[in-house]
Amino acid sequence: MRAVILEEFGRPLVLGELDRPVAGPGQVLVRVEASGVNPLDIKIAAGQAAHARRGLPAVPGLDMAGVVEEVGPGVAGFAPGDEVYGMTGGVGDLQGSLAQYAAVDARLLARKPESLGMREAAALPLVVITAWEGLVDRAGVRAGQKVLVHGGAGGIGHVAVQIARARGAEVFATASRGRMDVVESLGATPIDRAATSVEEYVARHTGGEGFDVVFDTVGGAVLDASFTAVRTYTGHVVSALGWGTHSIAPLSFRGATYSGVFTLLPMLTGRGREHHGEILRDVAALADAGALRPLLDPRRFTLATVADAYAAVESGTAVGKVVVDVEH
Repeated sequence: MRAVILEEFGRPLVLGELDRPVAGPGQVLVRVEASGVNPLDIKIAAGQAAHARRGLPAVPGLDMAGVVEEVGPGVAGFAPGDEVYGMTGGVGDLQGSLAQYAAVDARLLARKPESLGMREAAALPLVVITAWEGLVDRAGVRAGQKVLVHGGAGGIGHVAVQIARARGAEVFATASRGRMDVVESLGATPIDRAATSVEEYVARHTGGEGFDVVFDTVGGAVLDASFTAVRTYTGHVVSALGWGTHSIAPLSFRGATYSGVFTLLPMLTGRGREHHGEILRDVAALADAGALRPLLDPRRFTLATVADAYAAVESGTAVGKVVVDVEH
């Protein structure tokens, strides 16, 4: 099979030939149709993601959508011909999705939403699992709450807005001035992150009380700002990038709580992988109900032009998620 190979961190990716894998116990062999590209993919290729623990040489690619070719021993619930999607590789010792075929842990997969094409489905797994773990598993977002999403037009942020709205919350989202229309189109109240201080938007949108849930998808100073934007006593801050050093005093003085999300953990440890499949099944139901849809960058890329796809993500010029078409 044709596959993209990361031979050395920081060096160009290589298109080569590898033996087609075979589905082992608990695995399914998937004919990959599309592979989503995330900022994390870029960091892994550059050797800047030690937390992903990637051995080399390796096939990169976290997210995929495709068709089941064969089912390994001990697998129930999937059959050849099923259209599936998932975050299935690209970290640890797991083969990534930038290849024509991948043998993947069946627990990490779910059937693709019927209402979405392969490209749209491949754009979803990492971002929706991260958003779901933060908003649903950690914060328990529900109707009647006010939710603030930092980076509401970004990869994680734009699906977080949709998940929170689907659960009945009133959603607000920070964005750059040029992306505020994206936030508004998703049904959230946009907040100009550069022109509005934390104190101003907390006063304007919550009467100074703070937001019930603040979901940080940016990290750094934005996480610090989240600690001052959350509601006293009952508020909850969740971050997908809480990796720095922060003062928790503003959070503590509010009597509020904090959770971190590390979406790769089940893939790296082997523990809890079935929950990824559960989340993706719930997300598929939301998508098929018309409550969630990914924003896709209109440009088309293939295995031969993966470098251009990575450059589009790294440059920040992508308008929506970048997806690579895997040709057979």
